[in-house]
Amino acid sequence: MNALLSSQEATQLHADICSALSDPTRILILYALAEQPRTVNELASALSLSQPATSRHLKVLRERSMVTTERQGASIQYSLNDERLITALDILREVLRDSLARRANLIKSTNRVHSSEPLHQEII
Repeated sequence: MNALLSSQEATQLHADICSALSDPTRILILYALAEQPRTVNELASALSLSQPATSRHLKVLRERSMVTTERQGASIQYSLNDERLITALDILREVLRDSLARRANLIKSTNRVHSSEPLHQEII
Protein backbone atom coordinates (compact mmCIF):
# COMPACT_ATOMS: atom_id res chain seq x y z
CA MET A 1 0.00 0.00 0.00
CA ASN A 2 1.22 3.52 -0.71
CA ALA A 3 3.09 5.01 2.28
CA LEU A 4 1.18 8.25 1.71
CA LEU A 5 -2.08 6.61 2.79
CA SER A 6 -2.79 6.24 6.45
CA SER A 7 -4.21 2.96 7.69
CA GLN A 8 -7.58 4.65 8.18
CA GLU A 9 -7.58 6.05 4.63
CA ALA A 10 -6.62 2.68 3.18
CA THR A 11 -9.38 0.98 5.17
CA GLN A 12 -11.91 3.54 3.91
CA LEU A 13 -10.85 2.95 0.30
CA HIS A 14 -11.16 -0.79 0.88
CA ALA A 15 -14.67 -0.27 2.27
CA ASP A 16 -15.57 1.89 -0.74
CA ILE A 17 -14.59 -0.92 -3.12
CA CYS A 18 -16.54 -3.46 -1.08
CA SER A 19 -19.52 -1.10 -1.10
CA ALA A 20 -19.40 -0.98 -4.90
CA LEU A 21 -19.38 -4.78 -4.96
CA SER A 22 -22.39 -5.02 -2.65
CA ASP A 23 -24.80 -4.71 -5.58
CA PRO A 24 -25.17 -7.86 -7.73
CA THR A 25 -25.78 -5.79 -10.86
CA ARG A 26 -22.41 -4.07 -10.50
CA ILE A 27 -20.73 -7.46 -10.18
CA LEU A 28 -22.44 -8.56 -13.41
CA ILE A 29 -21.25 -5.36 -15.09
CA LEU A 30 -17.66 -6.07 -14.04
CA TYR A 31 -17.86 -9.62 -15.41
CA ALA A 32 -19.33 -8.30 -18.69
CA LEU A 33 -16.54 -5.75 -18.99
CA ALA A 34 -13.95 -8.46 -18.32
CA GLU A 35 -15.15 -10.11 -21.54
CA GLN A 36 -14.79 -6.94 -23.62
CA PRO A 37 -15.14 -3.15 -23.38
CA ARG A 38 -18.72 -1.97 -23.90
CA THR A 39 -20.84 1.15 -24.13
CA VAL A 40 -23.66 1.90 -21.70
CA ASN A 41 -26.23 0.75 -24.25
CA GLU A 42 -24.36 -2.49 -24.94
CA LEU A 43 -24.18 -3.24 -21.21
CA ALA A 44 -27.84 -2.34 -20.70
CA SER A 45 -28.87 -4.65 -23.52
CA ALA A 46 -26.60 -7.53 -22.43
CA LEU A 47 -27.83 -7.35 -18.83
CA SER A 48 -31.48 -6.46 -19.56
CA LEU A 49 -31.23 -3.17 -17.66
CA SER A 50 -32.46 0.30 -18.46
CA GLN A 51 -29.87 2.74 -19.77
CA PRO A 52 -30.31 5.11 -16.77
CA ALA A 53 -29.86 2.28 -14.25
CA THR A 54 -26.76 1.06 -16.09
CA SER A 55 -25.34 4.59 -16.10
CA ARG A 56 -25.90 4.93 -12.33
CA HIS A 57 -24.08 1.66 -11.67
CA LEU A 58 -21.21 2.66 -13.95
CA LYS A 59 -20.92 5.98 -12.13
CA VAL A 60 -20.37 4.13 -8.84
CA LEU A 61 -17.76 1.86 -10.43
CA ARG A 62 -16.04 4.80 -12.14
CA GLU A 63 -15.90 6.84 -8.91
CA ARG A 64 -14.06 3.93 -7.28
CA SER A 65 -11.67 3.57 -10.25
CA MET A 66 -12.95 0.09 -11.01
CA VAL A 67 -13.77 0.97 -14.61
CA THR A 68 -12.24 3.39 -17.08
CA THR A 69 -13.78 5.26 -19.96
CA GLU A 70 -12.66 6.05 -23.50
CA ARG A 71 -14.55 8.20 -25.94
CA GLN A 72 -15.35 6.38 -29.20
CA GLY A 73 -16.85 9.05 -31.43
CA ALA A 74 -20.25 9.98 -30.00
CA SER A 75 -20.26 7.19 -27.39
CA ILE A 76 -18.19 6.30 -24.36
CA GLN A 77 -16.75 2.83 -24.01
CA TYR A 78 -16.24 1.35 -20.54
CA SER A 79 -13.46 -1.07 -19.66
CA LEU A 80 -12.43 -2.98 -16.59
CA ASN A 81 -9.64 -0.99 -14.92
CA ASP A 82 -7.83 -3.96 -13.35
CA GLU A 83 -8.24 -7.68 -14.10
CA ARG A 84 -7.45 -8.45 -10.45
CA LEU A 85 -11.01 -7.35 -9.63
CA ILE A 86 -12.26 -10.44 -11.47
CA THR A 87 -9.67 -12.60 -9.71
CA ALA A 88 -10.92 -11.23 -6.37
CA LEU A 89 -14.56 -11.86 -7.34
CA ASP A 90 -13.69 -15.41 -8.41
CA ILE A 91 -11.95 -16.04 -5.07
CA LEU A 92 -15.02 -14.77 -3.22
CA ARG A 93 -17.19 -17.15 -5.28
CA GLU A 94 -14.91 -20.05 -4.30
CA VAL A 95 -15.24 -19.08 -0.64
CA LEU A 96 -19.03 -18.92 -1.04
CA ARG A 97 -19.14 -22.29 -2.83
CA ASP A 98 -17.04 -23.91 -0.08
CA SER A 99 -19.20 -22.37 2.62
CA LEU A 100 -22.37 -23.65 0.97
CA ALA A 101 -20.84 -27.13 0.63
CA ARG A 102 -19.96 -27.15 4.35
CA ARG A 103 -23.51 -26.10 5.23
CA ALA A 104 -24.96 -28.81 3.01
CA ASN A 105 -22.72 -31.43 4.63
CA LEU A 106 -23.72 -30.19 8.09
CA ILE A 107 -27.41 -30.46 7.19
CA LYS A 108 -26.88 -33.98 5.79
CA SER A 109 -25.04 -35.13 8.90
CA THR A 110 -27.67 -33.53 11.17
CA ASN A 111 -30.45 -35.28 9.23
CA ARG A 112 -28.63 -38.62 9.53
CA VAL A 113 -28.32 -38.19 13.31
CA HIS A 114 -32.01 -37.34 13.66
CA SER A 115 -33.14 -40.16 11.39
CA SER A 116 -31.17 -42.73 13.40
CA GLU A 117 -32.75 -41.66 16.70
CA PRO A 118 -35.53 -43.99 17.90
CA LEU A 119 -39.03 -42.71 17.47
CA HIS A 120 -40.88 -41.67 20.57
CA GLN A 121 -42.77 -44.68 21.90
CA GLU A 122 -45.63 -44.53 24.32
CA ILE A 123 -45.51 -46.73 27.40
CA ILE A 124 -48.60 -48.90 27.66
